[in-house]
Amino acid sequence: MKKLALHWQILLGMAAGVIFALILTNFSWGSEFVNDWIKPFGTIFINALKLIAVPLILGSLIKGISDLKDISKLSKMGTKTIGIYIGTTIIAVLIGLTMVNLIKPGNAITQETQQDLITSYEGDASSKIADAEKQKEAGPLQALEDLVPDNIFAAAGDNANMLQVIFFAIFFGIGLILIPEKTAKPVKDFFDGFNEVILKMIDLIMLAAPYGVFALLAALVVESPSSDLFAALAMYGITVLIGLALMIGVYILLVWVFTKNKPSFFINGIAPAQLLAFSTSSSAATLPVTMERVEEHMGVHQEVTSFVLPIGATINMDGTSLYQAIAAVFIAQAFGMDLSIGAQLGIIATATLASIGSAAVPGAGMVMLVIVLAQAGIPEAGLALIFAVDRPLDMCRTVVNVTGDAAVSLMVAKSVDKMGPPNVKEWDDEYHPKNIPAEEKA
Repeated sequence: MKKLALHWQILLGMAAGVIFALILTNFSWGSEFVNDWIKPFGTIFINALKLIAVPLILGSLIKGISDLKDISKLSKMGTKTIGIYIGTTIIAVLIGLTMVNLIKPGNAITQETQQDLITSYEGDASSKIADAEKQKEAGPLQALEDLVPDNIFAAAGDNANMLQVIFFAIFFGIGLILIPEKTAKPVKDFFDGFNEVILKMIDLIMLAAPYGVFALLAALVVESPSSDLFAALAMYGITVLIGLALMIGVYILLVWVFTKNKPSFFINGIAPAQLLAFSTSSSAATLPVTMERVEEHMGVHQEVTSFVLPIGATINMDGTSLYQAIAAVFIAQAFGMDLSIGAQLGIIATATLASIGSAAVPGAGMVMLVIVLAQAGIPEAGLALIFAVDRPLDMCRTVVNVTGDAAVSLMVAKSVDKMGPPNVKEWDDEYHPKNIPAEEKA
């Protein structure tokens, strides 16, 4: 029998965990059994995700920045590419925060259930809430002061200091670009290999995801079996989907405004890559198809796609950033925390920067969410609340990530005059299409 795809395994694990826990709650010893013998495996799984966060940031971010060495030859294209990517990521996070603050899916949880959650995760939740209160009392430049670490090893030893790790990785990557290529090559080769190892470790961790989800859901049911929690979880999923749909609408609008191409042109062109992204949950795996669609069906020159799209697969994770913003605020709402404007601005900064280091593989978004939660002072144990529906949402947000990469490549190509009609196979030295009649060019 053909092996089930990972997302189906995770969905089965979710269902099995809920059913298993509901059955055991009918016995007096059931809750204790789940807490003693099932929940620890969920905790181990969450710890594995947290374990990989710092190495993933260092490996992905340093590699991504060091790969930008071509900006020295393509400075105009490079500046526009990075600028648009950062701009769309900020838009995505703002959409996420707007939607979660308007819909407020966490408010569906009653105060009694909130208290049960805080009691269940008392050690983690109470300390995070206290940290959040301290942040509200901090000075206006405290966030800037906290950005620069005095000891990178100390910063890397605490996920709450992840912005400091990101700062170091960016600083290190810039230094790697500025030194002679011959000198930088051994260091770059090391981090290329290091990044590959980390990505393989994520693959291995995700193999345990069905069992981790089983344990997390089983523990969640026995610890807080109230129906309002699951209703809030459904509203959370709907909020994410609405936000992702709005972000795709933003891409269509941007392509229409900047390139004057009709929405149907863009949607029909990118649709096959979107379907592959949905099935694989991986921007990296979809990259060859994305490049083929953008080049051959949208008329973007290969020099643009070979530069813009691989960088996008590394640093442009708009769907992931949008989801992280919604997830962070939802978890805060579930724990009864009131996030200040400053804390939500911090989420914008952290989610934007974390998306740059988010690997283009399934499950990496959940690892990056650890960073956003820790930085905002939100209980990391809240991951257990949302992991149940993470896989199908991961599939949807990967569609947004790939769509964003394609949209930016079209805008960059138009801005540097390297975009022709669809199905162009040959270009002259000035990047003008050769194989179409002159009257069609006009």
